[in-house]
Amino acid sequence: MNQNAKIVLRKKVDRVIKSLNSNNISGYFAENRTEAIGIVERIVAEGSTVASGGSVTLDEVGMIDHLRSGRYVFLDRYAEGLTEAEVKSIYRGAFSADAYFTGLNAITESGEIYNVDGNGNRVAAIIYGPDKVVFVAGVNKIVKDFDEAIERNKRTAAPPNTIRLKKKTPCVKLGYCVDCRSEDRICNKYSLIKREREQGRMHVILIDEQLGY
Repeated sequence: MNQNAKIVLRKKVDRVIKSLNSNNISGYFAENRTEAIGIVERIVAEGSTVASGGSVTLDEVGMIDHLRSGRYVFLDRYAEGLTEAEVKSIYRGAFSADAYFTGLNAITESGEIYNVDGNGNRVAAIIYGPDKVVFVAGVNKIVKDFDEAIERNKRTAAPPNTIRLKKKTPCVKLGYCVDCRSEDRICNKYSLIKREREQGRMHVILIDEQLGY
């Protein structure tokens, strides 16, 4: 990225972090993935029980590998050989975790966090349950406002996620959302976090990279 563009982007990130902090959500900026891991190690104590939502970003930055490193007790939804019942048990166990890790679909410049789920286990855990929620996102997830957050999910996030999950929806063919009624629809449960009541519960790490969808 051009240096001048980087300066403008960093100013935008600073605005988002300031807005997050005013919403009682702790905001952080990481130059790279290594810095992001370091921030996590400061936020979540070694030996904590942790869980995660489905997220391309967490995988891309090596966060899932970090959670599996032995530093934490990881409720691993991705472990091989799990039955459907065992996965459901992990989803429910996430509510009592010390920390829950997830990506996000969009974050506004006013510090609002927007997410869309298929079955809702992720947005449910974000809203209530785990002692801490740690969002990890690339700077590409920043949008101006709520309207842009909605449009971003329809045009940028949902279609490739649907392809990744091998669903058969109109957006797979069209490349954009048409608010379908498909049985395979993954956009079913929506959440907008405007503010967190509990001090120190929510943390957002913005990484200076293009990550996820």
